[in-house]
Amino acid sequence: IYIAAYLYDDPRLIRKQFTTRDNHNRSDADYFSVFLDTYNDHQNAFQFLVTTRNVQTDSRVSPTATNGFGQYGDISWDAVWDSKIQMQKDGWTVEIKIPHFSIRFAKKEIQDWGVNFLRFTRRNNETTFWNPVDPNISGFVNQFGDLNNLQSLAPPLRLSFSPYVSAGNRSTPELKSGYRKEWLKSGGLDVKYGLNESFTLDATLIPDFGQVISDNVVNNITPFEQQFLENRPFFTEGTELFNKAGIFYSRRIGKTPPGYFDVKAFTDTSTIYDNIKNPSVTRLYNALKFSGRNKHNLGIGIFNSVTQSVSARVRNRIDGRDSIIRTEDLANYNIIVLDQVLKNRSYITFTNTNVMRNGSARDANVAALDVALYDRANTYALLLKPRYSKLFGEGGYDGFKNTTRVGKVSGRWQWHVLNELETPGYNPNDLGFILSPNEFTVAGSLSYNLFTATKNFLNQRYAIGVEQSYLYRPWGYQKTEIRPSVFWFFKNFWDISISVPFQPMWYNDYFELQTPGKTLKRSPYYSMFVNGSSDSRKKLFVSWNLGFAEGPLPSDPFNSVQLGARYRFSDRLTVDATVTRQYDNGQWGLANNGRNFIFDGAGDPVIARRKFTDISTVLSGAYNFTSRMNLTFRARHYWNRLQNTNLYRSQPDGYWNERFDLTPSDFNANYNVFNLDVFYTWDFRLGSRIIIGYKNWLGNDYLNAVEGTKYRDYSSNLGNVFSRPHGNEVTLRFIYFLNYTDLKKKQ
Repeated sequence: IYIAAYLYDDPRLIRKQFTTRDNHNRSDADYFSVFLDTYNDHQNAFQFLVTTRNVQTDSRVSPTATNGFGQYGDISWDAVWDSKIQMQKDGWTVEIKIPHFSIRFAKKEIQDWGVNFLRFTRRNNETTFWNPVDPNISGFVNQFGDLNNLQSLAPPLRLSFSPYVSAGNRSTPELKSGYRKEWLKSGGLDVKYGLNESFTLDATLIPDFGQVISDNVVNNITPFEQQFLENRPFFTEGTELFNKAGIFYSRRIGKTPPGYFDVKAFTDTSTIYDNIKNPSVTRLYNALKFSGRNKHNLGIGIFNSVTQSVSARVRNRIDGRDSIIRTEDLANYNIIVLDQVLKNRSYITFTNTNVMRNGSARDANVAALDVALYDRANTYALLLKPRYSKLFGEGGYDGFKNTTRVGKVSGRWQWHVLNELETPGYNPNDLGFILSPNEFTVAGSLSYNLFTATKNFLNQRYAIGVEQSYLYRPWGYQKTEIRPSVFWFFKNFWDISISVPFQPMWYNDYFELQTPGKTLKRSPYYSMFVNGSSDSRKKLFVSWNLGFAEGPLPSDPFNSVQLGARYRFSDRLTVDATVTRQYDNGQWGLANNGRNFIFDGAGDPVIARRKFTDISTVLSGAYNFTSRMNLTFRARHYWNRLQNTNLYRSQPDGYWNERFDLTPSDFNANYNVFNLDVFYTWDFRLGSRIIIGYKNWLGNDYLNAVEGTKYRDYSSNLGNVFSRPHGNEVTLRFIYFLNYTDLKKKQ
């Protein structure tokens, strides 16, 4: 498919900043984009975008994709296609060549596609569509134009290979044994094979996910698991069908083995045993994705991945004997998706996830049904989302969840009402993610959206939301929250949002104390958060988020500040800095010393009232040598200090009384995290690249090593972080793309 566009303009006014691939948002560059709805289902599409520096972005647009700030789909999807740009005396031109193997379409003699074109002019932030897109109308692909009577389109044999080799060295500091050095070597193969014109099989054999950005680890003192972003390409590219039901959390695959921390704690405290080998990552044998959509608009997705069993080896220093400890069993992860597109943007989707483990380890299964029904005028919608989970094995159990939502989705006035039920046994966490089941929630919202420009504003939004939740079993009141908010987008391209969430009455926290039957009573609060940003066209772009909260308890203020700045030194170099600080003078929760939650000798939870300080600094940037070659870096330091002022016992009614048998300062915490990630990337030909990576991090054994009573401020903690042992890793990866069609042409 060949597309050319002539974009008329004054050459002196055209913005031409270099960026990394898929990073056109908020950049100082004009761009052109084409959207192709190849199945003409008015819900799913492909996007191909080219900037004035010939930087590419591609995405898969779907009903669940996030829109806004120039992003209309899932940009984690990467295709192989070509583009060229040329500056002209009266504007600029762009040429795009999209091989048939990079997209999917039905095998029919005569086809109708949906199509749209977009032009973005940075100097005035103007987005122009060939076929109008009205922001008052729900949906995006349903507003495309028509490309009719395409004849004799012959889907090619879609077969490509991406072999890779990688090598490197890692040095990891350990508290007892100094530095553990490892040579990193790996090789594997990614294969894409079009089984027919609509369906593709993606396979990765012996995958290596070493060159990914570090997680934003925090001192997690909540009762809930911390959720991390997925950065591994195989699990981000072309997975929109598997993510549609929201029960697939890909970080479960290849996670840290469950027994890793037990072995580490054992060897760290043992005077007899040494840690010889304790892998912190579960390796994959392979992973497969089969996905596509037939001519009847039925989407089918099948996912399978097999992870290795993992064992640790510890050595008895007295007799020299080694002991093997299994930390993770061999596991098979499976997903099946059937997604039928219906009229009027409606759809029905069935998703099933299944985890089977070797031996007596537990197995799990989750089934989900998603039904979205829109009326013919695309004004009202009904969503139904029932789910059922089942755990097998000794002590197995099952559970149910359902969400019902109805509302007005188009027009200036929009509203919705929602009901959600989660039984105590609902647990999708073997391959999904949920914070806390056993809840019953009723919620609703009303908003007024004004997308027509006025004297002072380009966009306005006024909204109020109300949510009331209960513990489902045994039934009990949990909380009521009211959230008024407003958003203004000014004509000078500054924006500001204000939200005023408040909880008007005392409420029950059934999860904080992590003990069945124990409830923590929390006080009412009112809060206010103000966030916004300046004109992103300028060299200096700033953003801010300010907040405070207060309640009836004495000396109990909360405040937060986030300040961000991006400076564009040139069209090739951009640097971002963000500082976030949260402070709570009277935070209540289960006591935590930075390593463990605290329970007394009788097993009762120890409630702490503490001064909570949390500061995070992120410095990142990119230098672009060309549109296909760049150097990126990201450094992050996180500091958290917990200073306990009082300790309490929980009472049957959820309130508390102070205890004096324990010393609050014994459970103070001072926690630091540091990571540095640097990557040089060169896409030396279509689909092929060389990546050199460097990673530096504060050793995991030293996260609590800075003495909090001596070093009480952020700068002294940051300085001491660099005096502690750090891990280092250097890797080189070479990926080469081979396409069967190109090989056949050469023959």
